[in-house]
Amino acid sequence: MDFSTAYASRGAAHVDFSAKVTSAPRFFYGSRSHFNHEAFDAASAAGPVEVVDNVDIAPRCPVRPGDQVEVSGEMVHDPGKPPIVHWTHHDPENRHPGGFIRLHGKLYA
Repeated sequence: MDFSTAYASRGAAHVDFSAKVTSAPRFFYGSRSHFNHEAFDAASAAGPVEVVDNVDIAPRCPVRPGDQVEVSGEMVHDPGKPPIVHWTHHDPENRHPGGFIRLHGKLYA
């Protein structure tokens, strides 16, 4: 599904897009997944998104505000908030499409 269509819809979809990082990364422990995560806000052509990466599976992506990133992952919607793009890493169990974050030509997956 095209990114703008996925952004406007309210269903989950695998997306690929470019965006400008607008916040410093935040780190948290996932209460459901029981993994450590990195999250940052970004501005895409369709609007703001929150990118969430599992850093127990993929290496930490050293983003800074102003960086341009390419992202591949699953977009999900949380009513009243910008969409979240997660699964931005490979799936060690091969049950879910893999994703990535690309920063300055380096792939984090």
